[in-house]
Amino acid sequence: MTVLRDDTLSAAFDHAARSYDRLVSVNPGYHAHLRRSARRLGLPDSGAGLRLLDLGCGTGASTAALLRAAPRAEIVAVDASAGMLAKAARKRWPSSVSFVHAPAERLADEGVPGPFDAIFAAYLFRNLKDPDAVLDATRALLAPRGRLAVHEYTLGGNALDRAVWTAVCTGVVLPVGSLAGDGRLYRHLYRSVIAFDTAAELQTRVRWAGFQRVRVLPMPGWQTGIVHTIVAEAPDAAPLPARAGR
Repeated sequence: MTVLRDDTLSAAFDHAARSYDRLVSVNPGYHAHLRRSARRLGLPDSGAGLRLLDLGCGTGASTAALLRAAPRAEIVAVDASAGMLAKAARKRWPSSVSFVHAPAERLADEGVPGPFDAIFAAYLFRNLKDPDAVLDATRALLAPRGRLAVHEYTLGGNALDRAVWTAVCTGVVLPVGSLAGDGRLYRHLYRSVIAFDTAAELQTRVRWAGFQRVRVLPMPGWQTGIVHTIVAEAPDAAPLPARAGR
C-alpha cells in the first residue's frame, strides 16, 4: 500500500493548510479528543514551570489542546510543513507558545534542544519514515520521568474497526478532500492508518523505545477502536541507547 513520505508529504500538507481547519471541523469530536489526550499527560499545577513540546503541531489544533491542559507552561510547537506551521503561527497565542519549522527527525539540528517535561505528538508517527528513530529521539529529549502522549489513528485490530474507518473515509473524508483539491493527501491519510500499527502494536513499539508505564487509552464515540492515546513515561535514569533489530 503506497503512502507519501518526507518532502512529498510535507508539500502535500503545505498545499492542504489553507483548507485543513475547515475539513477537520466536520469531524465530530476532533478537538475534544485532542484535549482529552492532552489532559491524559496528567500535568500538575496547570503546567506551571514546565517546558512542553508539541511534536507535529500542524495548524495548531494540538497546540491549543496542550495549552488548554497546561496554560501556565512554556510550549514549543514544531512541524515539518511550512504551510501548516504558518497557518498555526497566524493564530492568537500567548507569549509562552513558540513555533519552530523542523522535521521531527532533526529537532536538535534546528535549535530545539531538550529537556522537555512532556511531549505531545498527535497524528505524527504513522507519517514518519522511521518512527522508531523518532521515538528514540523523543525519549532522549524528555527529562527523567518526563511524560509522552501519542494521539493517533491506530485501529483496535478487529474487522469492525477497519470497516468503520474505511466507510468514514470513502463516504466523507476522501470526497471532501478531493473537492478541496487535496485528494492525494487524504488518500494517503486513509491508507496510512490501514498500513500502520494497531493500538497494541504501537504500545509495544513505544515500550521497545525504552519508555515505561505504557498504556493505551481509547476515545469515546464513533472513534472508539480507531483513535487512541498511548501514554508513557521516560525512564528515571540516563537515556537508553537506540536498539538494533526491532
